[in-house]
Amino acid sequence: MRKSPWGTLAVLALAQFMVVLDVTIVNVALPEMQVDLGFSQDNLQWVISAYTLAFGGFLLLGGRLGDVLGRRRVFLAGLSLFTVASLVGGLATSQWFLIAARGVQGLGGALLSAAALSILTVTYAAGRERNIAMGIWGGLAGLGGTLGVVAGGILVDAVGWEWVFFVNVPIGLALLALTTSTVADSRVVSDGPRAFDLTGAVLGTGAVLAIIFGVIRSEPLGWGSAEVIGSLVAGVLLLALFLVVEARSAAPLVPLRLFRSRSLSGSTLVLALNGGAFLAMFFLSAIFLQQGKGLSALETGLQFLPMGVAAIAGAMLATQLLPRFGTRPVQVVSALVGLAGLLLLTRATADGSYVTELLPGFVLYGVGIMGVGVPAQISALSEIAHEDAGAASGIINTGYQVGGALGLAVVSSLATSAVTSSLTSGAAPQAALVDGFQRGLLATAVLGLAILVLAAVSRQLLPTPEELAELAVAA
Repeated sequence: MRKSPWGTLAVLALAQFMVVLDVTIVNVALPEMQVDLGFSQDNLQWVISAYTLAFGGFLLLGGRLGDVLGRRRVFLAGLSLFTVASLVGGLATSQWFLIAARGVQGLGGALLSAAALSILTVTYAAGRERNIAMGIWGGLAGLGGTLGVVAGGILVDAVGWEWVFFVNVPIGLALLALTTSTVADSRVVSDGPRAFDLTGAVLGTGAVLAIIFGVIRSEPLGWGSAEVIGSLVAGVLLLALFLVVEARSAAPLVPLRLFRSRSLSGSTLVLALNGGAFLAMFFLSAIFLQQGKGLSALETGLQFLPMGVAAIAGAMLATQLLPRFGTRPVQVVSALVGLAGLLLLTRATADGSYVTELLPGFVLYGVGIMGVGVPAQISALSEIAHEDAGAASGIINTGYQVGGALGLAVVSSLATSAVTSSLTSGAAPQAALVDGFQRGLLATAVLGLAILVLAAVSRQLLPTPEELAELAVAA
């Protein structure tokens, strides 16, 4: 029996919404976790870093496992791991128990996300149907990041930090029950025995893990530390070995021919920059609102809420404009809108009005980031055969995660150096924080400018004849 494509989309989008929500909802609860479990400041970062490391490191593997073993099977495995780890995290009574649960949660999230995007790719035909699905998928993901701050503040204040994990359990169980009846299974069809590139899997996963680990450790240790340099060098060497092995493998983890697709390569780079810009903007703005303007976590989340609503609007607007104008014009205009939002945010001051200084920037950036992201995802997958959907999804998601981690690390380092410089010059702590926020947002705007340049030279995907006929009837 054919599964309902829109039932499938509901399950996939809600699962991705839960994963994205978890990233920000946990951030809000960190101070309470630190008090209850006795975390040092250095160990506390691993509540976030363990998740980031596992999630980013296993996306490539998760994508290809879906192609070989069955995409629904891998999706269910990831969803199960994520749900169980959420329960264990909420029950944790020690630091390392919680950190271990976060690592397993990240692994589950990686399997879930990579499989979900590949299922979406093979379920919806290229064109209007896939564009709508991508718009809904992207819009809910954008809203999840924003709502996480609000939901985290409410849950921590009302019932305790444990509930930022427990809240995932009923959602995960409901999605597990719905998946079998709504999501069809699919995998690569082969005449011969299905092979798996174990060496490539180890090298590829190790390379991404080493690079992300080095980027994570750059914040507390500095870019010049032996640990950071050693991790990054090891990651690059493993990546080189990975490429050699993949070029010779009969069943590669990531078929290198995929990188000959200009759409996939270029769009992955755009998504990586988009991830870096978003995480940097969100991180700097959250610190600025709480430490610079003295807001609570819940108040901070409420001030981010218009950006989440704008992200949904941006995703839906991009979906409507793509059939009429194609991917390149939509990306270029959206990149301009997002860049304008970042530049407006650089003008914010500690005693300024939210309505005049922050709200316009948040709204413009919310519209812009999704107006760039939805066409980029559609373009990235436009030339990919169904048998490579998982591998391509892994590449896209890994690019976003590595780009996000690297962008955040670089921008936060620049912002921190600006704060230190201002304090050394005799500025008051609040004034120094504003200087760091403004410097960091300017650096983020440079990422936004790079996105604009790449969008301007991106491959243009035009409407299909069927879509043009629909537009003519609608007119």
